[in-house]
Amino acid sequence: QVQLVESGGGLVQPGGSLRLSCAASGISFRTNYMAWYRQAPGKQRELVASITSAGYTNYVDSVKGRFTISKDNAKNTAYLQMNSLKFEDTAVYYCYTFRSWGQGTQVTVSS
Repeated sequence: QVQLVESGGGLVQPGGSLRLSCAASGISFRTNYMAWYRQAPGKQRELVASITSAGYTNYVDSVKGRFTISKDNAKNTAYLQMNSLKFEDTAVYYCYTFRSWGQGTQVTVSS
């Protein structure tokens, strides 16, 4: 059974940074694609960033240059480093792999 546990969300001022973590069990990030999604109130869930098993990354245009997705295969944990945060980054962030979702972590950007 795949379990994904996100952490690292919180309240941050515009321009600030946060690092989200996604710890996996029951599946290996070494051999599987994973992604970060987010869902803001009243909006559809959107793909933010993804990373393949080989380490190739992709980002939605709105976060390019500000967010970095990475993974530590030894720890079976993925990360989303978020810099220069904006109000519009406020959302619940979810990690995803192999048809499984984490419970989500809230990121709120507010002054």
